[in-house]
Amino acid sequence: MLIAGNWKMTKGAHQAREFAAQIRRLPERLPSVDVVVCPPYVALEATIQGLGADTRARVYAQSVHWELEGAFTGEVSAPMLLELGVAGALVGHSERRELMGETDEIVAKKLRAVLAADMHPILCVGESLEQREGGETDEFVASQVRAGFASLPADKAAQCVVAYEPIWAIGTGRNATPDDANATIGVIRATLRDLVGGTADELRILYGGSMKPGNAADLMAMPEIDGPVSVRPPTCWSLS
Repeated sequence: MLIAGNWKMTKGAHQAREFAAQIRRLPERLPSVDVVVCPPYVALEATIQGLGADTRARVYAQSVHWELEGAFTGEVSAPMLLELGVAGALVGHSERRELMGETDEIVAKKLRAVLAADMHPILCVGESLEQREGGETDEFVASQVRAGFASLPADKAAQCVVAYEPIWAIGTGRNATPDDANATIGVIRATLRDLVGGTADELRILYGGSMKPGNAADLMAMPEIDGPVSVRPPTCWSLS
């Protein structure tokens, strides 16, 4: 199982370092669980320092540019992240797609840039409320998966994670039922099988969307769901 936490635009370097020091031992208490945290760019190095070298928790970036370098003011490349010790990156988060205008084509280029740096991408996919109510969920989410994984060799696909995050459930207090989430993730896995064959059965597919202690156990018990994104485990961390 993989638990991934996207900190979004919260926690500067000082706060991130302190917070990371609190959660650095979490993987030891959960030996069958891998942990990923996604701080903002300015807190990446501090988070890595706070976690220390002797932890299984890994730090991913929230985004990445697809070029190695160039005149892209405000952007950060995969080699720059790798130099810091960052292990991977989110690509295609719904807020990046909606607010920053990232298209499927851009997301696919970012995914390949992360893989080219021998890092691990988490491809985010998910539908709007209108698409859900219009019965378009399966085809829309499948199209995002196809765009991200198109022509990707199976060995490269094996380095990827997919996160299903229905847009209508992010930060709204609403969430897909366990059966609905499991069904959509089943569609994602079936789409991946068409693209990369049996490798699809080894890929982790996460669910994120107002997951919290009250519903996490039911969601994670579903057979197609390999872990949560932005869950709020009791006790020591908040990943909103």
